Amino acid sequence: MNARSPLLTFTLLAVLAFLLFQIHREKARTERVRAALSELSERLSELETGSATLPSQPAPTTSHDGSPNEVRAKSAGADVYRRVSPSVVSVSNNALVRRGWFFDSKVYEVPQGTGTGFVWDKKGRIVTNYHVVHQASTLSVSFPDGSQYDAKLIGIAPDYDLAVIQIDAPEQKLNPVTVASSRTIQVGEPVYAIGNPFGLDATLSSGIISALGRTITSMTERKIKNVIQTDAAINPGNSGGPLLTGDGKLVGVNTAILSPSGAYAGIGFAVPSDTVSRVIPQLIEKGHVTRAGLGVQLLPDQTMERIQMQGVGIYAVDEDSEAGRAGLRGLGMNRYGYIIVGDVISAVDGQRVTNNEDLQSTLDPHKPGDSVVLTVIRDGKKRQVKLRLTEE
Repeated sequence: MNARSPLLTFTLLAVLAFLLFQIHREKARTERVRAALSELSERLSELETGSATLPSQPAPTTSHDGSPNEVRAKSAGADVYRRVSPSVVSVSNNALVRRGWFFDSKVYEVPQGTGTGFVWDKKGRIVTNYHVVHQASTLSVSFPDGSQYDAKLIGIAPDYDLAVIQIDAPEQKLNPVTVASSRTIQVGEPVYAIGNPFGLDATLSSGIISALGRTITSMTERKIKNVIQTDAAINPGNSGGPLLTGDGKLVGVNTAILSPSGAYAGIGFAVPSDTVSRVIPQLIEKGHVTRAGLGVQLLPDQTMERIQMQGVGIYAVDEDSEAGRAGLRGLGMNRYGYIIVGDVISAVDGQRVTNNEDLQSTLDPHKPGDSVVLTVIRDGKKRQVKLRLTEE
């Protein structure tokens, strides 16, 4: 019994030390609780007397449908729709079909499709896509308020997928859409599309400029350059409608979508307003687009590929033309009877051209009478020729 006494004593002392430590810790905790209760009591007294202010709290976050940016975006979209939608019309393409036999046959007007257009001026001219009016026997235009008018075709530009039709409507109904320059837009800017997708008239969709400088192919297989890409919803029926900036100005004419199903897939294209502003006045005045050209006959691209030469080859030049007087030369023949290549155009105003499409795209912004500087290669030597463009 005495042998275990030191161990028992040590154990009792350890337990006693632990209990004292716990009592001390609880006492400290009790003091902190009392201090907190005292401070809280004082704060409550100050609030009751109005002598204290509540600490500032961060403003609660709101959902996306109530944020200031979202409110402004909604307000901008609503304002664009309110101002521009009365100027956006539905264009119906109808065909005349004869049915029946011999003397019992009758002619019926059958809808071929619908698209969108918009008011260009106070004289009743409506801009739309060429493919909307293609092969139409008759055309009609409907406004959002339900009023409908027969339309006649004024001019077409298949290479740009643009067309102008005209209606006889009261001037107060004709509110032209304001046109902005497409040169100033940037990727990421908000845009709006108004049209008639699947026949649902006056439909607004929104998105951003996704990319610039795209190239698409028209119905004539010609390339349309500097096309605007957007993710604003564009569906069948939107063709020919306006693509608008945040302040409701035209920057493009919706023309095509890229989709495996034929419906909206997030990629739409619009002919830029700078092209529209250049083409539409010509359609109104002459019914077609006047192209500026060099006044020469060009070699096919396949021929240049076959002889493994870069650039645009000249096939023939009229000596009495501007090109002939400038010294340009086409194909020739040497004393042995072999055909030799004349001038090959490698650049226009310093912009490189590699084929006929490149050359025409480079000349498109010009009009007959403008002057350009051609970089031409003959017999391996490069030189520059200034040439006044002619009408083609």
